[in-house]
Amino acid sequence: MKKITIIIPAYNEEESLPLLYERLEELMKKMDNYEFEILFVNDGSKDKTLEEIKQMREKDQRICYVDFSRNFGKEVAMIAGLDYATGDCAIFLDADLQDPPELIPELVKYWEEGYDDVYAKRRTRKGETWLKKFTSKMYYRVLQHLTNVEIQEDTGDFRLLDRRCINALKKMRETQRNTKSMYSWIGYKKKEVLYDRDPRAAGKTKWSYAKLIDLAIDGITSFTTSPLRLSTFLAIPTFVVLAIYFIYVIAKTFVVHEAIQAYQAIILLILFFSGVQILLFGIVGEYLGRIFNETKNRPLYLVNEYNGKKEMNDDLGDDKVEK
Repeated sequence: MKKITIIIPAYNEEESLPLLYERLEELMKKMDNYEFEILFVNDGSKDKTLEEIKQMREKDQRICYVDFSRNFGKEVAMIAGLDYATGDCAIFLDADLQDPPELIPELVKYWEEGYDDVYAKRRTRKGETWLKKFTSKMYYRVLQHLTNVEIQEDTGDFRLLDRRCINALKKMRETQRNTKSMYSWIGYKKKEVLYDRDPRAAGKTKWSYAKLIDLAIDGITSFTTSPLRLSTFLAIPTFVVLAIYFIYVIAKTFVVHEAIQAYQAIILLILFFSGVQILLFGIVGEYLGRIFNETKNRPLYLVNEYNGKKEMNDDLGDDKVEK
C-alpha cells in the first residue's frame, strides 16, 4: 500500500483546523487503498494551533506534527515538511482551505500515471482583490522573462510531489527560499490540473503586501542574475544619449553662437547619474545581502517538538532528521 504525506504549514490557524480535518477525514475514507500521513508544521503559532493539532493526534495517529521553536516562515515550514515526510509522495495543502482537499484524488491519479510533479493551477481566485490578482500576474510575467527556467503562472504550493522530487528539493538548503521557482528548477515530469480557488474558511491571511514583496524579491534574486546586467543595459544607451547631447551643445555653440548655461546641464547630469548609481547599488546590495546570509551557514529551522518528543536540534535541517 502506497503512503501519501499531506504537508500542512500552519500559523495561527486554530479556527480552520477542525474544518480542515473534517474534510480530510472524508477524503481518507474514500481513498482507503492508500496509507495517509497528515503532517502539520506549526510555524511558531501564537494561538491554540498546536493544542488543536495535539488533540486531533490523540484521536487519529495518522496526524503528525513538527513544532518550530519560533516562526521561521512558510517557505522554511515547507522544507521542514519534506524533511519529515515519510510517504511515497507528498502533497502541500494550506490550512485555510483555499485549496480544496477534494482535488487530491485527481492529483494522485496523475501521479499513478507516471507524473512526478502534479501541480494545481488556479482558474479563478475567489476572495482576493483585483490588485492582488494583477500584481501576482505581473510578477510571474517579469520572473519568467528574467529567468531561463519555465515558471508556472497562477500556480501556488498546492501540488503533489513524487519521492524523487522530494529528495531533490531537500538538497536545496539555501536560506533565501522561493519554492515556487524551485519546483521548476528541479524539472521532472509535470502535469497541470485546473481548479477554482476558494476564499479562506476562517481567520485572516498572514500574507501582507510587504511579505509578498519580500517573497517576490527572493524569487527574482534567487534564480536569476539578470538585474545585475541592468548596469550594462543602462550604461550603453546612457553614453549614447550623453554623446549626442555633447555633440548638440558643441554644434549649437559654433553654429548658432548661443551660450548654454552650464550649471543647468551639470545639475541635470549629476541628478541623472546619481539616480542610476543608487539604483545599481541597491541591486548589488540585494545580492550581497543574500551572500551574507548564505555564508552564515545556519540551520534553516530549529524544532521544539516532533509528535510529543523534544528535539535536540543538533542535526536538524539535513536529510538525517530524527523521527
